[in-house]
Amino acid sequence: MQSINTNEERSKIMQGKFIVVEGLEGAGKSSAMASLVSHLQAKSIATLTVREPGGTPLAEALRDLVKQNWEEQLSAETELLLMYASRVQLVKNVIQPALAEGKWVIADRHDLSSRAYQGGGRELGDAKLQSLKQLVLGDFQPDLTLLLDLDPEVGLQRARERGELDRIEQETVAFFQRTRARYLEIAEQERSIHVIDAEQPMATVHQALIGALEFELFGERG
Repeated sequence: MQSINTNEERSKIMQGKFIVVEGLEGAGKSSAMASLVSHLQAKSIATLTVREPGGTPLAEALRDLVKQNWEEQLSAETELLLMYASRVQLVKNVIQPALAEGKWVIADRHDLSSRAYQGGGRELGDAKLQSLKQLVLGDFQPDLTLLLDLDPEVGLQRARERGELDRIEQETVAFFQRTRARYLEIAEQERSIHVIDAEQPMATVHQALIGALEFELFGERG
């Protein structure tokens, strides 16, 4: 029986998987991703890390457009379209080819970010976003999303301690409260999203991440 389980796990490892780490500013996504990569590499799994917006030369240029301050008002719809333009470049040119090669792609944000930030924070609603997502990405979606949840004020304080805030990080606490609420609302509806309390000590957070990864993708407790 043990050999069957080992063969099943080996078969799962050989298939590329798309894992997304989500959360508000200051949630600890970067260190979470590093922990996941280290764990997967210990299993001899080829990994690739990407970030949104960004990940290709064109997508990084779009990231700069989204993040910088402008003298004119950047509309919520413009912000949303820039996010999706960057996302499509990354998915088509980097993520899907890597998955086809059997690599496990670990992403700092994906479509759920737009549903939370633009759909919730900017109050555009989910219907527009779902229509746009279906138009440009079809049924493409992560195998697992790990949502690092924390109080927006805690996250913003952490972000301030990192350095100067970008345009989105300078939004009001109310904006981030709406974003967090939408994150959690969607997470309750979709089984592939696993919520982790990001206000716990870092070691505890990382242990929870590994446990979720093992259980959801290998059917084992980490």
